Amino acid sequence: MSFLITNDDGIEAPGLAALRQVAVDFGEVIVVAPDRQHSGCGHRISEDGPISIDSQENLRYAIGGTPADCARIGLAHLAPETEWVLSGINAGGNLGCDVFMSGTVAAIREATLMGKRGIAFSQYRNGMNSPLDWDRVAIWTKAVLERLLSEHLQAGEFWNVNFPDTDLGEGLPEIVFCPVDVEHYQFKCELQEEGLVYRSDYQQRPRTPGRDIDVCFGGKISISKLTVCSNAPGMNQ
Repeated sequence: MSFLITNDDGIEAPGLAALRQVAVDFGEVIVVAPDRQHSGCGHRISEDGPISIDSQENLRYAIGGTPADCARIGLAHLAPETEWVLSGINAGGNLGCDVFMSGTVAAIREATLMGKRGIAFSQYRNGMNSPLDWDRVAIWTKAVLERLLSEHLQAGEFWNVNFPDTDLGEGLPEIVFCPVDVEHYQFKCELQEEGLVYRSDYQQRPRTPGRDIDVCFGGKISISKLTVCSNAPGMNQ
């Protein structure tokens, strides 16, 4: 089995290294990731000039573009034979409406548009200053990957996985297949001298019972099947 791995935190991110560590147990791996952080860039494509490609050791390529660029360039130029595209592991959740803003998810959406199967992985953090145990996250990722590689995906569908911030130690949280929460993210605009600044509390966002935010915030692994079209059935099933 062949994998292309990318992310939006940049090629030196520890979450990317953890994902590669897991994927090599399942098959051949090529890493095609941004040369810098692009968190929250959504599905932006670089069309204003040449995109640099820096070839590194161990089939790693640093791309001077966005996560969606990485998926495009990887699949069209570097590894067209790829069977699965994996993105992450993002240092922060990609839940609910985050899926529209996330570069992590956008890379998989682009891969899906190009006819490949894909999975986005994110680690929710209850407080962004708390350290992440990437060895533990890798164990969880392996368990989820084993499960999802055998699950059926129709054309245009892909997986979005969010790990909880929980104190289970080495235990595996319950895996829950659930729909994405469509509640709008609540925020305020704070006027500062330089202009407006968004203010919000991620941990206090609305939680619809049984949907991905509620599942992940509740200490379980949320897995949602998405589609490349926001109004398609996969968004609500």
